[in-house]
Amino acid sequence: PGSGDRARWTGPFFANDESAYFMSLNRGKKSITLNLQSPKGKEIFLSLVKQADVVVENFVPGTAKKLGIDYSVLKEVNPRLIYAAISGFGQTGPYAHRPALDVIVQGMGGIMSITGEPGRPPVRVGASVGDIAAGMFTAIGIVAAVHERSRSGLGQMLDVSMLDSQVAILENAFARYWATGEIPQPLGSRHSAATPFQAFQTRDGYIVVALMGGDPDPWPVFCSALDLVELIGDERFLDGWKRTNNYDVLEPILSEAMKKRTSQEWLQTFEELGIPCGPVNAIDRVASDPQVLHRGMVVDTPHPRLGTWKTVNSPLRLSRTPGQARGIAPQMGEHTEEILARFLGVTPQQVEALRRGGVV
Repeated sequence: PGSGDRARWTGPFFANDESAYFMSLNRGKKSITLNLQSPKGKEIFLSLVKQADVVVENFVPGTAKKLGIDYSVLKEVNPRLIYAAISGFGQTGPYAHRPALDVIVQGMGGIMSITGEPGRPPVRVGASVGDIAAGMFTAIGIVAAVHERSRSGLGQMLDVSMLDSQVAILENAFARYWATGEIPQPLGSRHSAATPFQAFQTRDGYIVVALMGGDPDPWPVFCSALDLVELIGDERFLDGWKRTNNYDVLEPILSEAMKKRTSQEWLQTFEELGIPCGPVNAIDRVASDPQVLHRGMVVDTPHPRLGTWKTVNSPLRLSRTPGQARGIAPQMGEHTEEILARFLGVTPQQVEALRRGGVV
């Protein structure tokens, strides 16, 4: 109570000091403030836990135990509870008690070492994949635990590490290392095993092209489109793996040819030929892309202080129970009275007394 989530004070801001960052992360949630260091606050929390399906926390390991609300306590209050703990390095191990933020685990997990252009300094991935991957694995783990509970009737603890999650999403980087002994390096936009599979500069911008080989291999059609038919039968480029192993020879030839036409000209040609391709869009172009708009990925939500608020929609398209971004990010403690009344029968007068006591 009093200060709330530090994300509330992270810019940029809309009018009325509404944090765009906080709003994007917390839409549709309800907010209750509760001082877990006070005996009364802890009592209220445990009363809510009795009725909860899931509790999620992202304290540094050991904090919940100090507060007396770790899983060993909560499972006695509610044996069916799914307790999900997200931390930088997990609940065990030599790093367990270290704090971590997104860029820390991006660095430690290896993804920064393979991101960016060769010979350049390490680059953080443009989205917060350290945070997002851990959140997504937590959601998957919760769903799995709830499903298992339907058979056993019991809850369990889910321990998700941001570092573990980064290691898990590194696709085939570890497989390549263990197979070859070579340490993967940054490759820019290209693929480690397929060529061409990258961004190319055109006369007026950039596009991406992706050939994965296969049967039939689109390589001859691609070469014909670039007026490079002499490459079709070249032994060095007969399949994706050979093209990758001879990338240093092939890439300058392809890049020079791609610069001869505009992005739109290439996209039209490649689409007609069935060659996978797409523009390299800036965020403003994505926000107005006809496919993105057709899929309803941009929504306007009524907002009591801003009029309307534009946000990105949920990508989940369920046939019977379609999801959608609903509601706005809550004001701090906006729903304290509502939640305590609904679940615990606390009166407005009692909530006011809790406020005076610094409990909520």
